[in-house]
Amino acid sequence: MNCPRCQSTDIIKYGHTHYGKPRFLCKSCGRQFVENPTRQPIAQDTRNLIDKLLLERLALAAISRITGVSERWLQMYVNQKYYQTPQQVEVMQKKTGKLTMQLDEIWSFVGAKRNKQWIWLALDADTREIVGVYIGSRCRNSAKKLWSSIPAIYRQCAVCYTDFWEAYKEVLPSKRHKAVGKETGKTSYPRALTTLARQRVGRLVRKTLSFSKKLDNHIGAVWYFIHHYNALLRA
Repeated sequence: MNCPRCQSTDIIKYGHTHYGKPRFLCKSCGRQFVENPTRQPIAQDTRNLIDKLLLERLALAAISRITGVSERWLQMYVNQKYYQTPQQVEVMQKKTGKLTMQLDEIWSFVGAKRNKQWIWLALDADTREIVGVYIGSRCRNSAKKLWSSIPAIYRQCAVCYTDFWEAYKEVLPSKRHKAVGKETGKTSYPRALTTLARQRVGRLVRKTLSFSKKLDNHIGAVWYFIHHYNALLRA
């Protein structure tokens, strides 16, 4: 018997898998394997399809049925993908000058509706690019963290339009903060993004069975959508 990784013959028995098949260990490279495996590695084309389906408001069980992979493997794959997703916005380079932002929050939950999570968003009113994000409670500290996530050029120059939520008044520069009503249309872009996000991310739907049980996965799914949204604007 040869190791499938390094072809070494320095092999020892190493217990059994949870399916009861004998497991072996290569002492040269440390690879664990079984003889004549029936489960083959997931093809890259299938992984690419899964990456796209994660943005189509489908439950993991549905993605498993479509692609033919096991739910257990899919959950591990998604966990790893969300863990590796950067939690910082990538913003197109801007020149110093007149900049305008629109800010708002999206309500969501993890595990149960009593565990509320708010997605704080800041959008460039000219490009509609997401330039700031924070996920947490709906308090002053979260508003501060949203402000910290926004690139310096916006924090220094941009006029900020928000609703009348008190946390904005306490955090944003008073001379550049404009609290307005919905009828003005000055906060319409974040609300339009909210509609889009609920159409593309099943975890954000108000009455959903696809909600996250872990906060890390919830945050990862939101960031995965945000990076995809901004990438489309740059394309």
